[in-house]
Amino acid sequence: MDVILLERVAKLGQMGEVVSVKEGYARNYLLPQKKALRASEANLKAFEDQKAQLEANNLETKKEAETLAAKLDGQKFIVIRSASDSGSLYGSVTTRDAADAATEAGFTVDRKQISLMTPIKELGLHDLVVTLHPEVEVTITLNVARSAEEAELQAQGKTIQELAAEEEAQAEFEIAELFEDIGASQLDELADEAPASVEAQEGEEE
Repeated sequence: MDVILLERVAKLGQMGEVVSVKEGYARNYLLPQKKALRASEANLKAFEDQKAQLEANNLETKKEAETLAAKLDGQKFIVIRSASDSGSLYGSVTTRDAADAATEAGFTVDRKQISLMTPIKELGLHDLVVTLHPEVEVTITLNVARSAEEAELQAQGKTIQELAAEEEAQAEFEIAELFEDIGASQLDELADEAPASVEAQEGEEE
């Protein structure tokens, strides 16, 4: 199907271009989203009549998007989720979760603006692309962790595997210290008992 693009569409074309697309893509996405019109003579004429207004509207929305992009680009948002020791989530993080996290932080972002090929199912840092305008994209990072403390450590560059190894090493260190303390206390007890045994033996010899 041939359509007239009413705005720039990534990997497809610029505003005003007539392009051929699959009918399903046009019917399910381009036409209902008002990103394109069927390429008929009447629609071509209508587009030419509205072109100046469309370009003006596009410029205005682009400026608004660029203003938001300057604040949003590179932002990191924490999403707390339950997960196994290996880092696998009990569930998944979706574009809705990403949009909610950004909104809670004071940014107006719709889930439809966020690109995520597959739901996030692992702890860690995940980069997502946000399309604020057909010509304006930014990247945000979701810090998916089991707690705020874990999120902070991940933000410092530590992976879930490294954190697990550190926790294991700390646990082993604490166990070793415990055994050392027990050993020391037992030696102290033996030392306390030794003089009494010597005195008792001396008494028997007399």
